[in-house]
Amino acid sequence: MSRDDQPHADPAITAQSGTASLPVPRLVLLFTVSLVTAAGNTAMQSVMPSIGTALHVQDFWISLAYTWSALLWMICAPLWARRSDKRGRKAMMAIGLTGFVFSFSLCGLALWLGLNGVLSGVGTLLLFALFRSLYGGFGSAAPPAVQAYVASRTGRAERTKALSLISSSFGLGTVIGPTLAPFFILPGVGLVGPFLGFTVIAVVVLIALRLRLPDDAPAYAARGDVIAAPFSTNSDSRPLVADSSDDDHSLPGNVPKVSWFDRRLRPWMIAGLLGGHAQAAVMGFVGFLVLDRLGLRSDPAAGAQPISLVMISGAAATLFAQWGAIPFLQLGPRASCLWGIVIGAAGTAVLSVAHDLHAITVSVAIISLGFGLFRPGFTSGASLAVSRAEQGQSAGIVASVNGAAYIVAPAIGVWLYGHSPAIGFTVIELLCLSVLVFGVRGMARDEVLTRPR
Repeated sequence: MSRDDQPHADPAITAQSGTASLPVPRLVLLFTVSLVTAAGNTAMQSVMPSIGTALHVQDFWISLAYTWSALLWMICAPLWARRSDKRGRKAMMAIGLTGFVFSFSLCGLALWLGLNGVLSGVGTLLLFALFRSLYGGFGSAAPPAVQAYVASRTGRAERTKALSLISSSFGLGTVIGPTLAPFFILPGVGLVGPFLGFTVIAVVVLIALRLRLPDDAPAYAARGDVIAAPFSTNSDSRPLVADSSDDDHSLPGNVPKVSWFDRRLRPWMIAGLLGGHAQAAVMGFVGFLVLDRLGLRSDPAAGAQPISLVMISGAAATLFAQWGAIPFLQLGPRASCLWGIVIGAAGTAVLSVAHDLHAITVSVAIISLGFGLFRPGFTSGASLAVSRAEQGQSAGIVASVNGAAYIVAPAIGVWLYGHSPAIGFTVIELLCLSVLVFGVRGMARDEVLTRPR
């Protein structure tokens, strides 16, 4: 095929989406798949401290209820990612959304039974943890599939921007979730209203995914070829010429297995684990900190609104980092990681001495700004460290690392905060410092990662 015969992307689409390979409607749908799960989860996090207080359950046990789900996420995400190389990304996204729908609706039912006296506090949490595990086991299929779908269709130089755009769907979701959560707290359902509301939204997105996203061929996904031209309702069977920046023609069945300990991924995995634990720990106890420092333990229902406000400020800062700072400053993976962890550590220091709603809100915004830079840097660094054909496996490992951070870090963070806030904040600062040290010494420079090879 000559260059003139190749399908061309509209420059306007390239400017908007960060990639010339994905039609805008398809990118919007992928964005929405990630957004709905993030919105639902952050809506849940905004009401769980109040629900735990109403159930007369200690904060530590509320945080521990997420542990089993996070462990399953860490185990299952790489398995789903590798399966997506053979079965296609769309199928895995559908499995992930279905897992979210069943998990979220059943968790809401368990909490409603507990709040209405049908179950004891302990019984409610055990049932909640059981149903939450559905999200860890099956919901983990969607994020690596979305990431691999995008990564396999973008060139090396623009991949940070493209993955940042998808990552920002989580950021937008964390704004929408806490914003909508108070509106779903209605008579008859009370604090479990957000569970019902976001279950319905997820069902709508699942139907749209089934109807609007074309079935993808894994071989194309691994090689980065494109089937449909932008804005076209018909598929175009002419593949683009292989991206010269990543000339890899391996089919999924011939790609060697990528492990956690692959030397190419090692510095990014270490950074992701340490930084992820720092973020999970500090954000795990923010809701409880708001209840304590604003004196709302005696009225847990009144705590939902200020907790939502604090989480919205953090989510807005995350969006600013991913939609504004990264593309405007042209930050590469290494720069995003290192600057992000420094800013996150500074925000944590401010939070340790914040005692009113304004100060808490500002400090959480600073923390979220930092980790909003850190996470896309870690994700794109891991993506750029491997070949195009290994994107599915890299995405699975990244999702697994993200899940690993939520196995014990939130519960330990809450326990340390309850035992001694000073010790809890010190541990988080040490984790941030460790990321900085490992990053400076081990991460490849951005110009090395993004150059054609």
